[in-house]
Order: sequence, then structure tokens, then C-alpha cells
Amino acid sequence: MTTQADRREEPGSPPARGLLGLARRVRRVVALKSFSSLTQRIVLLNLAGLCALVSGILYLSEFRSGLIDARIQSLLVQGEIIAAAIASSAQVETNSITVDPERLLELQAGESYGPGEEGFAPLEFPINPERVAPVLRRLVGPTRTRARIYDRDGQLLLDSRSLYSRGEILRYDLPSPTEPRPGPMERLWRAVQLWFGRGDLPLYKEYGPQAGKNYPEVATAAVGGKASEVRVDERGRVVVSVAVPIQRFRAILGVLLLSTQGGEIDEAVRAERFVIVRVFLVAAVVMVLLSVLLAGTIADPVRKLAAAAERVRRRIKNRVEIPDFTSRSDEIGHLSGALRDMTRALYNRIEAIESFAADVAHELKNPLTSLRSAVETLPLARNDTSRARLMEVIQHDVKRLDRLISDISDASRLDAELQRQEAAAVDLKQLLEMVVGMAQDVRKDDGVRVALAFERAAGASSSFVVPGHASRLGQVVDNLVSNARSFSPQGGEVRVTCRHLKDTVEILVDDDGPGIQPDALARIFERFYTDRPHQGFGQNSGLGLSISKQIVEAHGGCIWAENRVAKGGDGDETVVGARFVVRLPAG
Repeated sequence: MTTQADRREEPGSPPARGLLGLARRVRRVVALKSFSSLTQRIVLLNLAGLCALVSGILYLSEFRSGLIDARIQSLLVQGEIIAAAIASSAQVETNSITVDPERLLELQAGESYGPGEEGFAPLEFPINPERVAPVLRRLVGPTRTRARIYDRDGQLLLDSRSLYSRGEILRYDLPSPTEPRPGPMERLWRAVQLWFGRGDLPLYKEYGPQAGKNYPEVATAAVGGKASEVRVDERGRVVVSVAVPIQRFRAILGVLLLSTQGGEIDEAVRAERFVIVRVFLVAAVVMVLLSVLLAGTIADPVRKLAAAAERVRRRIKNRVEIPDFTSRSDEIGHLSGALRDMTRALYNRIEAIESFAADVAHELKNPLTSLRSAVETLPLARNDTSRARLMEVIQHDVKRLDRLISDISDASRLDAELQRQEAAAVDLKQLLEMVVGMAQDVRKDDGVRVALAFERAAGASSSFVVPGHASRLGQVVDNLVSNARSFSPQGGEVRVTCRHLKDTVEILVDDDGPGIQPDALARIFERFYTDRPHQGFGQNSGLGLSISKQIVEAHGGCIWAENRVAKGGDGDETVVGARFVVRLPAG
């Protein structure tokens, strides 16, 4: 029977579904925030480097070789001590005299036979297993070393593993019949261990009691040398064996063979590897945490910047604010500042385009309305005079439209042209001489002269070179000169002065006109703005100064207008003309 508590814990119940949904959301948030693609790459690369380092350390070839060499030295020292103790325990049997009966029967009359002739000629010191076994047990017992004693013929006299001696029965533990045989995976693992652990080492093989000299080290020690061998058993474990001769008074009594238990060195290496693995695990956890924190300082700001850029592309809001990371003095801070500046410029450009489109529509609508009214009125004219006046209006509006369309076309492609063309060094001296010369040749009927002068501040360069586009800078000067001439009286003068300051070059255009109204100084560079009371309506599009400002700002400079004033005798200031100032960075 299902209880109410059981029903509450069922996965299909609403509370359980709510908990599962919350867990999924938390998991998605964690995966999104901490394990993004960039985070995973940082973590994997750091762990890969750490794994490569630890793999090299875990191989421990040098450590293993050092352990083997140290073990060989210790076994040699231990073997010499044990061999010396065994040799000292060997004694001559002096309590009995051996007499050969056959030799007595062969004696002739007058001959004698005594032990001095044969019995003591070759003194021998036999190894007594009963006497040596306690000594060997005491010396080898505290160590995990197997000791075997062979006579000079290679026959086994004593083995510390079974303390075998002559007359004793060998006893070996047979494997249990119920013990399971190793499976294929275990056999495969042992084969892998043998392949990795063996390397170029020979395989250890156990020989019988009568074949001691099959061991190369035993054969070497039987003739008075000391030798060692390093082998691996069938399970890939290292076995180190050392053979030293047992001799007394330079007489070799036998051979002592010491060998390590299988896996003794491997256990030391394995213990060292286990310590390294524990250190690796701690280092891996620390590295993962540091990598996540590092990636968080990179991936999270980049993710926010990318999301903001996506919102800008979709233009979900009127103005999308790019996250501000400019307080950071790294690449993320530079990227944030660049994106913010780019977005700000983009919105300003969009707003300028919208405003420009509205202004164009408004300016085009006025002449079109006038033109339509004149065209509609033309059929109703009663005399030639009215028709001629209407035709003049139509021609005036058509010229005005043509002028507006030309200026609008020029202004609309100006930004794209400045962005496509590469800036070059422009010599303003040559440029101004050419523009002023053309202005003097083209318009001579207004009686306005154009003068050109060059000035150089103290310490400034003698050249007047700026980076930019020569044709567009020439257009700016031509617009300013034309504007100044249009305001100058008959017989007046327009003065163009170019002067090189410390880091900038200034172009001054002065006229002798009525000056600029104070309220118009701030609006004079607006599109389609014109204030020419002395000229008829529609004679100018009002885009010349606006285009000039756009060109100057694209070159990294600035332009402004001001009135020139002169003080009279009574101290009053009188406007004597207008001045336009263009300031450009020097090349």
C-alpha cells in the first residue's frame, strides 16, 4: 500500500517535478557559467600539462634504477657479512684420525703410514648445514631477503626459504584446488605489467637444487668473483640477486646467493607513485578551481559582451549599453572600451542618418511644393507676363533641386569615401596656393581679392604637411573661401592664413563682411542651415559648411567660426568681419 509520504516522493508528483526542474535549471546555470567552451579548453589544457608532467614522474625510470642500484649495493654488503660469518663457522675435524685399511695392507716391511702423509695435506673447512643454519636464520631473518648456499659444484646446501639441508625433506605449499584461476582480464593485466615492467631485463627462472651454476652470478662467485643480476618474474616484478663467494684463507668453500623477494622494489615504486597520485589529485583539484576562476574572469565578461553585441545587432532597445569593463587593465578592458566606443559611434551614425534623411525630405519637399504649385497654376495664367513669371519660378525650383541633389549626393558618399581611401601626406602650402589661385581665376567679376599668407610659430617645423585626403581638404578651403567671398563687399578682400603651431596646423579664412549673428554661431554648421539676407531664397543648399565640418572631423581636426572685432576710439567693439578656423593635426 502506498502511503501519502510515498506519493509525495514519487517523481510524477508536482513537488518532485518542481525539485527536478530546479535541479535541471541549476545544472544548466552551472554548465553555462562555469563550463563554457572557453572554460573547458582552459581546464583541459591545464590538466593536460599536469597529466604529462605526472605521467613522466610516474614512469620513475630513474627512481627505479636508483632503487635497484642501492639494493644491489646493500645486498653485496649484506652478502659479504653473511659469507664471512659462514666461513668462520667452518672448522677442521681434529677429534678423529682417518686411516685407510687398504693403504695399510699395501705397506712393505720397514714402511710406515700416518695421517701426515695424506690426511692433513689438503686442509679442508667443510660447511656444516646444521652449524650454519642458525647463523643464517639470525642474519637473514630480520630482512626480507632469500639466502641460498651452494657448494663449489653448484649443489644447493641450504635455502633460507625452507632451511633445506642434506637429509631433510623439502616441503612446498601447493596451490589450493578451490582457488579460482585468474580470469582473462587478470591475465591480460599481468601480461601488461610484465611487458611494461620487464623492458630489456631477462626473465627470472627457478632452477633445481643440483643446477646452481645455471645462475650466472653463482658461476662467477664459484671462481672467486662477486656478481649481481636483475631480472623480472612472470608477474613483471623485479628480482635482484647477488652472489658472493664463501672463502677462508683464500679457499672457496661455497657460494652465497642473496635475492630479493618478488615485488619488493615494485612496492617501493608503487608507494612512491601512490604519493605522487595523491599530490596529483590535490593539484588537479586546485588547478581546476583556479582554471574555473581564471576562465570566469575571461569567459563571463566575453559572454556578456557577446550578448550585448547580439542585442545591438537585433536592436531590441533604442540604445543597448555595452557592459563597462574598462576598469580592467587587460585585453578584456580594452575590448570593452573598443566595443563601447564602436557602439556609441554606431548609434551616433544611425541617428545622424535618420536626421539627415529627415532633413533631406524636408528640404526636397519645399522646392517640390513650389514647383507643383507653379505647374498647376501655369495653365490658368491669363497673359504672357504671368506665364513668364511662373516659368521663372519653375526654372528656379528645378535648379534648386539639382543643387540640393548634388550636395546631398556628395554628403551621403563622403563617409564611405573617407573610409575607403588611405590617408597620405598632404602639403597644405601647395594645396592652398592651388585653391587660392583657382578662386582668383574663376571669380573676378565680384571684385573680391583673395590673399594667401604663411606663418610659423617659434620652434615649429617649417613644413605644412598634414595626413589626409588632398581633394577633400581642398574642398573645405574652397567652401570657406566661396562662403567668405559671398559675404564680402565689392572690392573687399578674403585673407587665407596658414600657420604652423607646435603640433597642429591652422587655416584662417577672414572676410570683411557683416559678420555672423551671435545666435547663428552655434547653428552655422548644421545641415541645410543658411542665413543670407542679401541673397534670394534658395540660392544655397546650406550643406557646404556642414560638409566641411564633416571632412575636418574625419581628419581628426576641428572647425569653428567667430567674429572679428575692432575697438573704436571710445572703447566700443565693432564687428569687422567673420573668421573661420580649421585646426588639423600636423603630420
